[in-house]
Amino acid sequence: MNHVPVQGAQVVSRIAGLLRIVGRKPEGSSLVELVRESGLTRPTVHRLLTSLASEGLLDHSARTGSWVLGPEILLMGSVASARFPLEDIARPSLRRLAGETGESAFFSIRRGAETVCLLREEGSFPVRSFVLHEGVRFPLGVASAGTAILAFVPEHEQEQILADWPTHAGQFADGHPEAVVRASLHQTRQAGYSVNPGLVLEGSWGMGAAVFDQAGRPAWALSLTGIEPRFREDRREFLGRLLMEEAHRINGRLQPATG
Repeated sequence: MNHVPVQGAQVVSRIAGLLRIVGRKPEGSSLVELVRESGLTRPTVHRLLTSLASEGLLDHSARTGSWVLGPEILLMGSVASARFPLEDIARPSLRRLAGETGESAFFSIRRGAETVCLLREEGSFPVRSFVLHEGVRFPLGVASAGTAILAFVPEHEQEQILADWPTHAGQFADGHPEAVVRASLHQTRQAGYSVNPGLVLEGSWGMGAAVFDQAGRPAWALSLTGIEPRFREDRREFLGRLLMEEAHRINGRLQPATG
């Protein structure tokens, strides 16, 4: 039996990495950004981008010079959504959260050691935080969704991440010292919901609650974000209760029917 050459596996890994970077922002990324964030050489990045564009997986904007996700990604996502009908399951909860609080509501998924924002519902409050939007990735344990999820993973798995926290957190390590993260995880387990007091961006607060899969593992999270005055102490209990209620609703919809 022939084995896939290591070189081929490296190419796949590089392509996947570039697609993730481009997918973080609706406006895409420039070649300079992609080279810097991927750690690859400029000729290699350009060659891979050109190949992806020829397959319809990426587009290059002549106006901005940015690389953005292409139409084939949309088609693949449409097909995949039939297997993962999270839009139908989570959207009603996001609408209720945004409607009752006025804040922007989000639904994120755990992907390995990261969380990825999948869905967003804007609130009515005119001043908003723009830290989070569809496609944004954070290391697990960073931001309210990642904290809500990491707080309820098995202890040994949690400790593996915390053991090399600066490397895991990357650019967010300075704003998220390990001691602060550990305290936040403890508080989240006690309260049932997480609070991010402007650690990603000063003045931009967030709260989150984990959503569990059928095996009882924290696989997704609901979160609310907004400006600091909207998350004062006397309002957090109300917001946390709403988050946990909606997380419980989604948990119920994810469980298989019995009887």
